[in-house]
Amino acid sequence: MSETESAAWDVYSATKEQRRRTNSRGETTWFNWTQYADHGPGAEVLSLKPGESALDLGCGSGGNLAHLAALGMKPVGVDLSSQQLRKARDRWGDAPGMELHQGGALDFMTVAGTTFDAVYSVFGAAWFCDPGLLLPAVHASLRPGGVFALSQRPPVQGCYGCQASYIPRGPDEDPAIVKRWDYEPGVWAALLGEYGFTAVTTAVLPAPVRDKRTIGTLLIRAVRDNAGA
Repeated sequence: MSETESAAWDVYSATKEQRRRTNSRGETTWFNWTQYADHGPGAEVLSLKPGESALDLGCGSGGNLAHLAALGMKPVGVDLSSQQLRKARDRWGDAPGMELHQGGALDFMTVAGTTFDAVYSVFGAAWFCDPGLLLPAVHASLRPGGVFALSQRPPVQGCYGCQASYIPRGPDEDPAIVKRWDYEPGVWAALLGEYGFTAVTTAVLPAPVRDKRTIGTLLIRAVRDNAGA
C-alpha cells in the first residue's frame, strides 16, 4: 500500500459527508451505483442471494456494504483510506457479517486468496488500477459464474487510458495525484473478454433530468467464465 495514495484518499474523505440517514423512499440502507442520489439500479445488478459473498473494491464509508449486509449477504470491503473506514465503522459497525480491511485492492485480492460470489467497484479501486493487473485478480477472486460490476464516469472523448486525477490538499500543499484508467465501453468489453469474462454488458446511464446535468455514469457488468468449475 502506498502511503502517498492512502494519504490522498484520506484527504478526499474529509470532503465527503456521511450518507443520508434515509433515501427518498424512506429506506435506511440502499445500493447506489451512480454519483446522483436516488438514481439508477440497485443491488440486483450483482445477482446475489442471501448468504452469498461480495467484495467491494474501494468501499469508502461503507453504505453499499451495509445494504448488502441488510439483505443477508456476506459483504467484505477494502479501502486505502483509514478515514473512510473509520466513517464506515462509526456508521455501520453493527451491520451483521460486514468485514472491513485497509489496503490496496490488488494486494488484498492477491493475499486473501478468497473467492466471492460477486466483486464490484462503485467509483472505486477498479477506476484507479491498471486493468491489466486488476482484471486477472478479479477473475481469480470470483467463483465460476460470479458477477463483476463497476461504475465510474464515462471517459472524456479522446482522453483514454491512464489519466491523472488531482485531489486538493490545502492552500500550502500541492494536490495529491492519483492515476485512473478511462476507456470507452467497447474497450472495456474487449478487455473483459480477453481476461476470461463473458456476458459483458456496458451502458452509460444518463444523468437524472431533474439535476440538469449531462455527465452520466458508465456501468459495466460481466460474468466470470466457468473454466475450472
